[in-house]
Amino acid sequence: MTAPTDRDLIVRARRGDGDAFSELVTRYQTNVFNVCYRILHERGEAEDLAQETFMRAYHRLEQFDLEREFGPWVRRVAANLCLNHLESQKVNAPLDEERDADESQRPEKQVEVRERSEQIRGALASLPAHYRVVVELRHYQELSYDEIASELKIPLSDVKSHLFRARKLLAEKLHAPD
Repeated sequence: MTAPTDRDLIVRARRGDGDAFSELVTRYQTNVFNVCYRILHERGEAEDLAQETFMRAYHRLEQFDLEREFGPWVRRVAANLCLNHLESQKVNAPLDEERDADESQRPEKQVEVRERSEQIRGALASLPAHYRVVVELRHYQELSYDEIASELKIPLSDVKSHLFRARKLLAEKLHAPD
């Protein structure tokens, strides 16, 4: 038997089928958490806002346009929640420790990879939120420029300029002497 489409699950959830919405959560929880984590850089806050994303999505299912795809919509809800959270906090979230590199690598390579990952994460965390979110959507969610503009409801020219400036700032921060 074929798995139900997102559209089928949304229709069932609108009729009160809790299992249908649970299936949508299962399908998109990793994507939503990743959006939140890459914007916030703090696991606990990312988990809380990922949960809040699905609560908001559930309460707004009636307004959801069935002609659209659920994945980009729920990721946009997550990104907007995170941006609003950062605006209310007015501080950058601290970074978590980087996961250990692949154990098959030499120890010195593991340290080098971990340090570089921390540098990149630190540089990303220091970017303004509106730059971080376009980097997240482009490079981690692999959305096109048009999809980013649609998700964030900003002009395509803003997406391009935000990415250009974000990349320039990242390059400066990553190549600056320590």
